[in-house]
Amino acid sequence: MEKAQKDRKAHCLVLPFPILQGHVNPMLQFSKLLHHKGIKVTLVTTIFVHNTLMHGSSGSSCIALETISDGYDQGWREEAEGIDAYLERFWQVGPKTLGQLIEKLSNSGFPVDCIVYDSMVPWSLDVAKKYGIAGASFLTQSCAVDNILYHVHKGLLKLPVVDDQSEISLPGLPPLEFLDMPSFLYDSGSYPGIYKVVVGQFSNIHKADWVLCNSFYELEEQVVDWMATFLPLKTIGPTIPSHYLDKRLEDDKQYGVSLFNTNNDACMKWLNEQPKGSVAYVAFGSAAQLGVEQMEELAWGLRRSKSKFLWVVREAEAAKLPKGFVEETSEKGLVVSWCPQLEVLANEAVGCFISHCGWNSTLEAFSLGVPVVALPQWTDQSTNAKFIMDVWKIGVKALADEKGVVRQEEVEHCISEIMEGERGKEMQRKALAWKELARKAVDEGGSSSNNIDEFISKLVLSREKRCACEK
Repeated sequence: MEKAQKDRKAHCLVLPFPILQGHVNPMLQFSKLLHHKGIKVTLVTTIFVHNTLMHGSSGSSCIALETISDGYDQGWREEAEGIDAYLERFWQVGPKTLGQLIEKLSNSGFPVDCIVYDSMVPWSLDVAKKYGIAGASFLTQSCAVDNILYHVHKGLLKLPVVDDQSEISLPGLPPLEFLDMPSFLYDSGSYPGIYKVVVGQFSNIHKADWVLCNSFYELEEQVVDWMATFLPLKTIGPTIPSHYLDKRLEDDKQYGVSLFNTNNDACMKWLNEQPKGSVAYVAFGSAAQLGVEQMEELAWGLRRSKSKFLWVVREAEAAKLPKGFVEETSEKGLVVSWCPQLEVLANEAVGCFISHCGWNSTLEAFSLGVPVVALPQWTDQSTNAKFIMDVWKIGVKALADEKGVVRQEEVEHCISEIMEGERGKEMQRKALAWKELARKAVDEGGSSSNNIDEFISKLVLSREKRCACEK
């Protein structure tokens, strides 16, 4: 085993933003791809997350695991006074403990050649440069959203965006309206800590040796071409388990870790008993929080719909469900606290995906060819929803009322439009066409596959030059 590790062509330290499942998953998947291609990979997460991770059988066991501290080793939800306090503490403690890890690995005989870091922890690049290590920024949002946030960071898009009548024009993007922008840009002062993080990810990105984006070229050609004129940007996605796309990694069916308990057996047993295309799958990711009124309207909309439903309601959100709803709808629907989303989306019973449009979920919908009913909640989700409906044309955006609530009639209408209408058939055709393009991008000779090979080639060459100098 030790010899096999020493024969690895280079050593990458991979650091996701630790508390969001949608950030851990793509970087873990990228880690598996690097390992498959001969790179030694060490995945780094926080002490608390490491101690509570559930390890799957997707091949993640081939990845070495190490930890750093975020200052909340017993769990940030219990110790931190909100997300802003967590971020401030992590920014203080993280760089020091990351440096200690680099020194430890260097002394172990497996020195680090490159840190692939979530762009939302940009201090990782400063640590890498301090130790003479290459740095690759990993963007976990769409290139379109990254482009918008880059303009904000550079002061080229003034905040707050207040004119809801005029269109906003940015290079590489179609004209955008007021509510198509990320929520921080028009809801001034909301979540200041997170706003600081999503804009701050570009604070030192120009110093990165590589900028890797979890998207694929064919999906965002114009904006990728524009951003590549000033950043060393390469698309390397969709980073989802190989089983669902190119099938080049044997037995790679799951990401391999989960921050939540799953109820796979009951969920999949129920789904397998439903007719083809009959189920609306409803899930809002690991962080989005719906208001009580919105939860109630969504619940009644699902009950009104002709379609069956599978609804993921996290334990923390369960109290918002209308009293008696689960029991009253047990004949047509199933409510679970978490489920294997990829396996669900791949099931032929699923006819549409009612989603918050987080980028990970959006890419999974593309990769599995499932049309989307978009109910964006915050951050980048409104921009993703705009592209889903008007650019990529694989779904509809549910319209909210003046209170910002999507009413039950609108929920019912959107489900019906995709599952029953002629427009829905066209969306289904589009979704399947994008699925094929996503598969080609990650398969041998595809745009993302070639970009990953180029990254590895340059990394190995850099390592060989450094080793030659040391001799």
